[in-house]
Amino acid sequence: MRFPALALLAVATPLAQLHSQAQTIAFTHATVIPMDRERSLSDHTIIVRGDRIVEVGPSSRVSVPSGATVVNAQGKFVIPGLAEMHAHIPGGNAPPEFTDRVLALYVLNGVTTVRGMLGSPMHLELRGKAARGEIFAPTIYTTGPSFNGQSVTSPAVGAQMVRDQKAAGYDLLKIHPGISRAGYDSIAAVATQLRIPFAGHVPADVGVRRAIEVKQITIDHLDGYLEAMVAADKRASAPQSQWFGINIVPLLDWSLLAPLARATVANGVWVVPTETIMESQSVGNLEEMLAWPEMKVWPENVRTQWTNALRNFRQQGWTMESGAAFVSARRRLMKELHDAGVKFLLGSDAPQVWNVPGFSVHREMKQMAAAGLTPYQILASGTRNVGEYFGAAREFGTIEAGKRADLVILDADPLRDIGNTSAISGVMVRGQWIDKAAITQRLTALQVP
Repeated sequence: MRFPALALLAVATPLAQLHSQAQTIAFTHATVIPMDRERSLSDHTIIVRGDRIVEVGPSSRVSVPSGATVVNAQGKFVIPGLAEMHAHIPGGNAPPEFTDRVLALYVLNGVTTVRGMLGSPMHLELRGKAARGEIFAPTIYTTGPSFNGQSVTSPAVGAQMVRDQKAAGYDLLKIHPGISRAGYDSIAAVATQLRIPFAGHVPADVGVRRAIEVKQITIDHLDGYLEAMVAADKRASAPQSQWFGINIVPLLDWSLLAPLARATVANGVWVVPTETIMESQSVGNLEEMLAWPEMKVWPENVRTQWTNALRNFRQQGWTMESGAAFVSARRRLMKELHDAGVKFLLGSDAPQVWNVPGFSVHREMKQMAAAGLTPYQILASGTRNVGEYFGAAREFGTIEAGKRADLVILDADPLRDIGNTSAISGVMVRGQWIDKAAITQRLTALQVP
């Protein structure tokens, strides 16, 4: 895939070259949604110096420093930067321009932190470059290479992989399907001993109850919950689960969810629903999805791959009725887990099928709203919860003095309608300001034939 030269220039410009780290910026007369609790602070000013918020307060009381760049945010709403907690960053075989494109699209959509969920040594290098402002990218956390049925050939191999990835400096481990119960238990034991989190899928041989028991830090995709809810009198004759349980919805016993939810809370396990990929694949209209605005910045060959994947999926016993029942069950699952106190993290699985990076978190939030979560609860999953999850609540996740300057400026109130998170007027990532004109220019440059 060849990309326009202008697009490459727009993506590749390092943040450190866009502004001096010592620059002071004042966002004046804004409505600030700090996300420390559910509230809005009208007519407030935020002062940023370098990569830190240095002051937040009523505009009548905050003095704008001499020489500061002033951004008049009257009529705007400011939220903390968003996180994509089930992200993918292209691997070492991907063209560099595609990696640049993916990272840029996250930032241009207000995603200032990503948790990469299929890592490689290259991602450690990208993590460092992003932290130093050498590339146009969100702050990166990354797993190492996948733990799966092919890589974990024995419990001893799995244990050594944990040691190797801990020594290499990865932030967490990625669990994929296919791992045996013995292999998984070995991984969990060594990871717990070495204090490196493990997260992701729930292998079929393990089951979500065991994953919760050993404190897998996140259950991504809500993997394993539906399988654990098959009614006792139907288990013997139940078919093998297909694609996150789409075929077993008629067999569910919802009374089995409450103890699962209690165990999830008690063991400090988080969930990352990635609902948008589930709903696009199971009930999405192909023509409508191909016409989404974000497809203008997404390579044609990948769009073709996604189209073929959807058609193939829907030839494997799928019906619109089964898809609709699956969506209804997952939405109920999300609502009941959240009501039970399970902690949620925002993630869409971009750029897997139909999830263009950055854009997809806004679609994900709409799906969470459709499940019955409030706008504040949804915003928390992508802001304050993320800081708590990483043990970095003093560093980011809310808008307070001393926090990292990751901000999104919106044209409309997201607490009234979560869809307003896509009405972006500007993004600040680690203190670097990209206004609406620059966002538009960069997105235009990224458009593909």
